[in-house]
Amino acid sequence: MMKIIYIVNARIPTEKAHGFQISKTCEKFSDSGINTELWVPARKNSIKENLFDYYGIKRNFIVKRIPCIDIIFLSKYFGPLVFHVQTLFFVLRIFFKKISKDTIIYSRDFFIVILLNLKGFNTVYNAHNWSNRRGLFLKLFLNKKTKIVCNSKGTKKEFCERGFKNSVVVSNGVDLEKFDIILNNKQELREKLNLPKNKKIVLYLGNLYPWKGIDIVVEVAKKNNNENIFFVVVGGTGNGLIKYRNIIIDNQLSNILFVGHKKQEDTPLYLKASNVLLLPNIPISEESEKFTSPIKMFEYMASGVSVVASDLPSIREVLNEENSVLIKAGSADSLLSGINKVLLDNNLAKNISDKAKEDVKKYTWDEYIKKILNFIINKYE
Repeated sequence: MMKIIYIVNARIPTEKAHGFQISKTCEKFSDSGINTELWVPARKNSIKENLFDYYGIKRNFIVKRIPCIDIIFLSKYFGPLVFHVQTLFFVLRIFFKKISKDTIIYSRDFFIVILLNLKGFNTVYNAHNWSNRRGLFLKLFLNKKTKIVCNSKGTKKEFCERGFKNSVVVSNGVDLEKFDIILNNKQELREKLNLPKNKKIVLYLGNLYPWKGIDIVVEVAKKNNNENIFFVVVGGTGNGLIKYRNIIIDNQLSNILFVGHKKQEDTPLYLKASNVLLLPNIPISEESEKFTSPIKMFEYMASGVSVVASDLPSIREVLNEENSVLIKAGSADSLLSGINKVLLDNNLAKNISDKAKEDVKKYTWDEYIKKILNFIINKYE
């Protein structure tokens, strides 16, 4: 039986999307008949649930927590240096672990891929962007024949231009069955979630990073003068969440609610309770413009609710004028116009949401893992 060890230097479970993506990948590897293990550092975690319960996935793979120096709490004093030191210790622990040579090593951490590649292992790099800062290490130490699974066309283009041509594009995915929920009536869903029943709900799902456009959402809430529209933000933790809740108080905004981070199982409920879903990435980073493949984009499409999204190359890999309303990235006026366009035209809303539900069938987690395994197996045969 083929064995894959997914090694990642990350706190798992985590509120961030990459934790779910990593765990889901392992679940689907195992579903495909592969002996799968996930190796992560043993770190303190405010989340007390195990990853299987937290993400609502099958308990069908092994999780190994590698003893490792845990100094991330010092980052508030020493910044990114702390993470790099912790990474070094974790990688060294991995380097000296006994692993069968016929095991496939899968990782999104380039240091792990480089070191285990040099040690003679079959390695697969799951690349989610290209960084010029670490590009020198990749060009010097990563074998050009290394198999690279890229999350987007933008990511693959950057690797190919630098000679890493043994690659494939595999976008993120979605569990379509999770959107076949019993409570399809928006009023019932809103009662369950304690959301306004008589408003048009415009919802943003995700972390509160600047490049994801959360500040534009707040600006639109300020500009909006339609009392029938209510904004809901699902996501965010800690100081970031406190910051935006204080902004609401300071600006006396009564038309926007930050509900904070919610578990994966609640995502379909919030999406289907809404009238418009926002993907307002702004072009302040290459991550936003070229590389991102947001899991929420596929969840939006599966929900049957209309999507208003920024017109960026990364987003256009999946969305277009037939399955969404695309707006000028970084413009609050354009975003508000896109929202109104959907809310004022029921035919448009139905047409783009129906097309999105059809298009997303190509992006299930089953299709995701099938593409990865076809690439890996073909390369090893």
